[in-house]
Amino acid sequence: MKIAIIGTGNVGGTLAKKWIKAGHTIRLGVRDTRNFKGMEDFALEGLKAYEIKDAINGSEVILIATPASQAVEVTRSLGDTSGKIIIDSMNIVMGRGPKGYSNTSEAILDNTPSVDVVKCFNTTGFNNLQDPVYQGMSLDLFMAGDSLRGKKIAAQLAQEIGFDMCYDVGGNDKFELMEQFAWFWINLANFQGLGREFGFKLLKR
Repeated sequence: MKIAIIGTGNVGGTLAKKWIKAGHTIRLGVRDTRNFKGMEDFALEGLKAYEIKDAINGSEVILIATPASQAVEVTRSLGDTSGKIIIDSMNIVMGRGPKGYSNTSEAILDNTPSVDVVKCFNTTGFNNLQDPVYQGMSLDLFMAGDSLRGKKIAAQLAQEIGFDMCYDVGGNDKFELMEQFAWFWINLANFQGLGREFGFKLLKR
Protein backbone atom coordinates (compact mmCIF):
# COMPACT_ATOMS: atom_id res chain seq x y z
CA MET A 1 0.00 0.00 0.00
CA LYS A 2 1.21 3.53 -0.76
CA ILE A 3 0.76 5.76 2.29
CA ALA A 4 1.45 9.48 2.71
CA ILE A 5 2.09 10.61 6.28
CA ILE A 6 1.63 14.29 7.05
CA GLY A 7 3.30 15.04 10.39
CA THR A 8 6.64 13.60 11.49
CA GLY A 9 6.18 13.88 15.25
CA ASN A 10 5.69 11.03 17.71
CA VAL A 11 2.56 9.53 16.15
CA GLY A 12 3.34 10.10 12.48
CA GLY A 13 6.97 9.10 12.90
CA THR A 14 6.15 5.93 14.81
CA LEU A 15 3.54 4.80 12.27
CA ALA A 16 5.87 5.58 9.35
CA LYS A 17 8.56 3.31 10.80
CA LYS A 18 6.12 0.55 11.68
CA TRP A 19 4.33 0.57 8.33
CA ILE A 20 7.49 0.60 6.22
CA LYS A 21 8.62 -2.51 8.14
CA ALA A 22 5.24 -4.07 7.35
CA GLY A 23 6.03 -3.71 3.66
CA HIS A 24 4.18 -0.51 2.74
CA THR A 25 5.57 2.35 0.66
CA ILE A 26 5.71 5.45 2.85
CA ARG A 27 5.99 9.05 1.66
CA LEU A 28 6.53 11.69 4.33
CA GLY A 29 4.78 14.92 3.38
CA VAL A 30 6.56 17.97 4.83
CA ARG A 31 6.66 21.71 4.22
CA ASP A 32 10.45 21.83 3.91
CA THR A 33 12.19 18.67 2.70
CA ARG A 34 15.56 20.03 3.83
CA ASN A 35 14.58 20.66 7.42
CA PHE A 36 11.89 18.76 9.34
CA LYS A 37 11.50 16.97 12.66
CA GLY A 38 13.33 13.63 12.80
CA MET A 39 14.97 14.09 9.39
CA GLU A 40 18.20 12.20 10.11
CA ASP A 41 16.41 9.40 11.96
CA PHE A 42 13.96 8.86 9.10
CA ALA A 43 16.81 8.67 6.58
CA LEU A 44 18.32 5.79 8.56
CA GLU A 45 14.98 3.97 8.28
CA GLY A 46 14.90 4.43 4.50
CA LEU A 47 12.05 6.94 4.65
CA LYS A 48 11.97 9.78 2.12
CA ALA A 49 10.38 13.20 2.46
CA TYR A 50 8.42 14.97 -0.25
CA GLU A 51 6.59 18.23 -0.59
CA ILE A 52 3.07 17.62 0.67
CA LYS A 53 1.26 17.56 -2.68
CA ASP A 54 3.91 15.23 -4.16
CA ALA A 55 3.50 12.87 -1.22
CA ILE A 56 -0.27 12.87 -1.73
CA ASN A 57 -0.16 12.38 -5.51
CA GLY A 58 1.76 9.11 -5.19
CA SER A 59 -0.34 7.62 -2.40
CA GLU A 60 -3.63 5.78 -1.88
CA VAL A 61 -3.92 6.45 1.87
CA ILE A 62 -3.15 9.63 3.82
CA LEU A 63 -2.47 9.78 7.55
CA ILE A 64 -2.73 13.23 9.14
CA ALA A 65 -0.78 13.41 12.40
CA THR A 66 -0.14 17.12 12.91
CA PRO A 67 -1.22 19.32 15.84
CA ALA A 68 -5.02 19.67 15.80
CA SER A 69 -4.75 23.45 15.53
CA GLN A 70 -3.31 22.99 12.03
CA ALA A 71 -6.07 20.69 10.77
CA VAL A 72 -7.69 23.11 8.32
CA GLU A 73 -4.42 24.54 7.00
CA VAL A 74 -2.87 21.11 6.51
CA THR A 75 -5.99 19.66 4.87
CA ARG A 76 -6.15 22.50 2.37
CA SER A 77 -2.49 21.93 1.50
CA LEU A 78 -3.16 18.33 0.41
CA GLY A 79 -4.59 19.29 -2.98
CA ASP A 80 -6.87 16.85 -4.78
CA THR A 81 -7.66 13.92 -2.46
CA SER A 82 -10.50 12.51 -4.56
CA GLY A 83 -10.69 8.74 -4.16
CA LYS A 84 -8.08 8.65 -1.41
CA ILE A 85 -8.58 7.42 2.15
CA ILE A 86 -7.71 9.91 4.89
CA ILE A 87 -6.97 8.61 8.39
CA ASP A 88 -7.19 11.28 11.08
CA SER A 89 -5.10 10.61 14.19
CA MET A 90 -5.45 14.12 15.67
CA ASN A 91 -7.21 15.26 18.84
CA ILE A 92 -8.38 18.62 20.11
CA VAL A 93 -6.91 18.83 23.61
CA MET A 94 -7.78 21.61 26.06
CA GLY A 95 -9.41 23.67 23.32
CA ARG A 96 -6.41 23.66 20.98
CA GLY A 97 -8.03 22.84 17.67
CA PRO A 98 -9.45 24.31 14.45
CA LYS A 99 -11.74 27.26 15.14
CA GLY A 100 -15.42 26.41 14.94
CA TYR A 101 -15.01 22.62 15.18
CA SER A 102 -15.50 20.16 18.03
CA ASN A 103 -13.25 17.57 16.34
CA THR A 104 -10.61 17.49 13.63
CA SER A 105 -12.28 14.94 11.34
CA GLU A 106 -15.17 17.28 10.53
CA ALA A 107 -12.64 20.01 9.75
CA ILE A 108 -10.94 17.64 7.31
CA LEU A 109 -14.22 16.70 5.60
CA ASP A 110 -15.14 20.37 5.15
CA ASN A 111 -11.83 21.17 3.46
CA THR A 112 -11.10 18.25 1.14
CA PRO A 113 -12.93 16.47 -1.69
CA SER A 114 -12.44 13.01 -0.16
CA VAL A 115 -15.42 11.55 1.70
CA ASP A 116 -13.39 8.57 2.95
CA VAL A 117 -12.27 10.06 6.28
CA VAL A 118 -11.70 7.74 9.25
CA LYS A 119 -10.71 8.63 12.82
CA CYS A 120 -8.19 6.08 14.12
CA PHE A 121 -4.82 5.79 15.91
CA ASN A 122 -5.84 8.69 18.16
CA THR A 123 -7.03 6.93 21.34
CA THR A 124 -3.68 5.87 22.81
CA GLY A 125 -0.11 7.11 23.18
CA PHE A 126 2.62 6.75 20.57
CA ASN A 127 4.43 4.40 22.96
CA ASN A 128 1.57 1.94 22.48
CA LEU A 129 1.79 2.35 18.71
CA GLN A 130 5.45 1.36 19.05
CA ASP A 131 4.64 -1.66 21.21
CA PRO A 132 0.99 -2.62 21.82
CA VAL A 133 1.73 -5.80 23.77
CA TYR A 134 1.20 -6.00 27.56
CA GLN A 135 1.86 -9.22 29.47
CA GLY A 136 1.59 -11.23 26.26
CA MET A 137 -1.70 -9.60 25.25
CA SER A 138 -2.15 -7.13 22.38
CA LEU A 139 -4.13 -3.94 22.97
CA ASP A 140 -7.17 -2.98 20.91
CA LEU A 141 -7.76 0.14 18.83
CA PHE A 142 -10.94 1.92 17.80
CA MET A 143 -12.16 3.73 14.69
CA ALA A 144 -15.09 5.83 13.50
CA GLY A 145 -16.40 7.14 10.21
CA ASP A 146 -19.00 6.61 7.53
CA SER A 147 -16.45 5.17 5.09
CA LEU A 148 -16.57 1.38 5.20
CA ARG A 149 -13.70 1.28 2.72
CA GLY A 150 -11.61 3.53 4.93
CA LYS A 151 -12.35 1.55 8.08
CA LYS A 152 -11.35 -1.70 6.41
CA ILE A 153 -7.94 -0.20 5.60
CA ALA A 154 -7.52 1.37 9.05
CA ALA A 155 -8.25 -1.96 10.76
CA GLN A 156 -5.76 -3.75 8.51
CA LEU A 157 -3.05 -1.18 9.24
CA ALA A 158 -3.71 -1.44 12.99
CA GLN A 159 -3.43 -5.21 13.01
CA GLU A 160 -0.28 -5.15 10.89
CA ILE A 161 1.57 -3.25 13.63
CA GLY A 162 0.52 -5.60 16.41
CA PHE A 163 -2.90 -4.53 17.68
CA ASP A 164 -5.49 -7.24 18.21
CA MET A 165 -8.88 -5.80 17.20
CA CYS A 166 -9.77 -2.40 15.80
CA TYR A 167 -13.36 -1.89 16.89
CA ASP A 168 -15.83 0.12 14.83
CA VAL A 169 -17.58 2.58 17.15
CA GLY A 170 -19.83 4.12 14.50
CA GLY A 171 -20.02 6.70 11.74
CA ASN A 172 -19.04 10.33 11.35
CA ASP A 173 -21.34 11.21 14.25
CA LYS A 174 -18.89 9.42 16.58
CA PHE A 175 -15.83 11.52 15.67
CA GLU A 176 -16.24 13.66 18.79
CA LEU A 177 -16.70 10.56 20.97
CA MET A 178 -13.37 9.21 19.69
CA GLU A 179 -11.64 12.42 20.75
CA GLN A 180 -13.30 12.28 24.16
CA PHE A 181 -11.99 8.73 24.53
CA ALA A 182 -8.51 10.00 23.65
CA TRP A 183 -8.86 12.70 26.28
CA PHE A 184 -9.75 9.98 28.81
CA TRP A 185 -6.38 8.28 28.10
CA ILE A 186 -4.51 11.60 28.18
CA ASN A 187 -6.16 12.57 31.46
CA LEU A 188 -5.14 9.34 33.16
CA ALA A 189 -1.63 9.40 31.72
CA ASN A 190 -0.70 13.04 32.21
CA PHE A 191 -3.02 14.54 34.80
CA GLN A 192 -3.88 11.66 37.14
CA GLY A 193 -0.31 10.39 37.46
CA LEU A 194 -0.80 7.00 35.81
CA GLY A 195 1.99 7.49 33.28
CA ARG A 196 1.97 6.41 29.65
CA GLU A 197 2.52 2.67 29.99
CA PHE A 198 -1.07 1.45 29.89
CA GLY A 199 -3.67 0.84 27.20
CA PHE A 200 -7.17 -0.42 26.50
CA LYS A 201 -8.30 -3.97 25.83
CA LEU A 202 -11.95 -4.90 25.30
CA LEU A 203 -12.78 -8.14 27.08
CA LYS A 204 -15.97 -10.06 26.23
CA ARG A 205 -17.66 -12.77 28.31
